Amino acid sequence: MLENSVKLISAYGGGELFSCLENDSIHASLFHPSKQNGVESVLVGPAAAANLVMLGAGYFCPLKGFHDKKDSFSICDEMKMTNGLMWPIPVLNLVESADGVKVGGYLALKDPNQVGHPILAYQKVDSVESFTDSEMETMATKIYGTSDKRHPGVANFLSQGNVLIAGEVVVKNYSFYEELFPKTFQTAPQIRAKFLERNWTKVVAFQTRNPMHRAHEELCKIAKERVGADGVLIHMLLGKLKEGDIPADVRDSAIRKMVEIYFEPNTVIVSGYGFDMLYAGPREAVLHSIIRQNAGCTHLIVGRDHAGVGDYYSPFEAQEIFHSENVCNALEIEIFEADHTAYSKKLKKVVMMKDAIDHSPGDFVLLSGSRVRELLQQGRHLPPEFARPEVAKILMDYYQGLIG
Repeated sequence: MLENSVKLISAYGGGELFSCLENDSIHASLFHPSKQNGVESVLVGPAAAANLVMLGAGYFCPLKGFHDKKDSFSICDEMKMTNGLMWPIPVLNLVESADGVKVGGYLALKDPNQVGHPILAYQKVDSVESFTDSEMETMATKIYGTSDKRHPGVANFLSQGNVLIAGEVVVKNYSFYEELFPKTFQTAPQIRAKFLERNWTKVVAFQTRNPMHRAHEELCKIAKERVGADGVLIHMLLGKLKEGDIPADVRDSAIRKMVEIYFEPNTVIVSGYGFDMLYAGPREAVLHSIIRQNAGCTHLIVGRDHAGVGDYYSPFEAQEIFHSENVCNALEIEIFEADHTAYSKKLKKVVMMKDAIDHSPGDFVLLSGSRVRELLQQGRHLPPEFARPEVAKILMDYYQGLIG
């Protein structure tokens, strides 16, 4: 049998894709079963649990575990780890207390998201350090651009605890994601395998935490055509969102229906990953690019207010960060910068507004996910310019169930 000659983009950092999953990790020998007898255990917070799932799924390659205090400060200050690797947001295991945790020992990390709190991972304890409240607020300001506790990401960050447990991990499972989303949750190696099966070497990724309205659909098609991609990865976040956002299973159904009817066959892979939304704007956009490079994608669509919330970031701030030398020199994945999109009454289709030079403002119907949610919450039907009818029905059924 001939070996597949298709070559995918390198994992982030330029090497082979690395996973902290127990069966795959080259460091599993560090966590020999004899060392786990009577090991201290800690119930980690939701943010640390999400980080563990991402480490186990290969999305945070080449990281091998949780950052320490020096790396945390370096990442916040310069977007670089102390070893020089560009990294946008520290990956932390923050707890309220680490009483009984010994440096140099091993720690069983229990899953906060499952009944009975089974062990999610084991950690080698390299250091146990504390942050002051002032240091936590400074880090929040640098990561999120604000220390305003009304920002959902800041509020979550500051609620985790001030004690940091750093060190390498071996992840035992993917928490609830495989069971809850058996068709959708996939790891970075699994997505790469799908690309190889299809002989895709150039792939555009679309990140979403919302159902896809017509502007999103058209952006995927435009990006695929303009970069000459073999296909599109629609990669949805399956973890915790903010109040009022549409649940992952509803989004999944709506997106799959849209792909089934309105995309050419075998040009799209619908997948999902187990992480919580941070709402960190520009820095989260960089993290999204690392995640997609590790999944084998060559391009990531970054549009208006990517990973934003409220008015905390300017509309295209998440694109501007990729023009910094530190970021662009570190990444092999390329960014497809998307402009404002709108439905053109003249052309009777969704366009990027910068491409419609013969249009006046009255020729456009402006589209947005927030407007879609607003109409649905009011029990009103979505105009065909906003959403495909089959997608609109799935969303309306969900909202009618809430109202009823």
